Amino acid sequence: MTKLKDTIDNEVHKKLAADLFNVTWDLIEKTERNEMEDETMINAAHASRFHWGIVGTPLHFARGEWQISRVYSLVGRAEPALYHAKKSLELCLDNDLGDFDLGFAYEALARAYAAEGDITQRDENIALAKQASDQVENESDRAWLLNNILTVASLTIPKWGND
Repeated sequence: MTKLKDTIDNEVHKKLAADLFNVTWDLIEKTERNEMEDETMINAAHASRFHWGIVGTPLHFARGEWQISRVYSLVGRAEPALYHAKKSLELCLDNDLGDFDLGFAYEALARAYAAEGDITQRDENIALAKQASDQVENESDRAWLLNNILTVASLTIPKWGND
C-alpha cells in the first residue's frame, strides 16, 4: 500500500475515488442492469473505497462501505452487503460522523437484512435509521435519508432529488 501511495499522486487517488463513486452511483440508479453492469458496479464501488482508503477520511471510508453494501444488496448478495453495512456503522459510531451518515449505515443494514429475508432485523434497523433521521437538521438531507429508508422493504431505490 505504501509503495502505491508513493507512486500515485494523492490528487489522482482523490479523483479516481470520486469518479468511481459516481460511476457506481450511475449504475445504482440504472433501473435495468445486465450482469456485466452489475459486476462493474461492484468493482467500481470497491475501487472507489480502495482509493479513499489511501487519501480519505473516516467519513469517506464510511460512505464507501455504505455504497459497497448498497450494491451488494441490489444484486441480492446479502452476506457481503451485511459485512460492509456493519463496517459503515462501526466507522460512523467510532468517529461520531453524525446522524445523516449514521442513518444511512442503519439503512444499509436494513437493506442487507431485507436482501437476506430477515424481516425482523430489517425492521429493527429501519426503526434505528428513522430515529437517526429525526436528528438530521438539514431538511433536504433528512428527506433524502427518509426517501431511502422508505424503499428498503421493496429493495428499490429513490432517484436523487426525489423529495
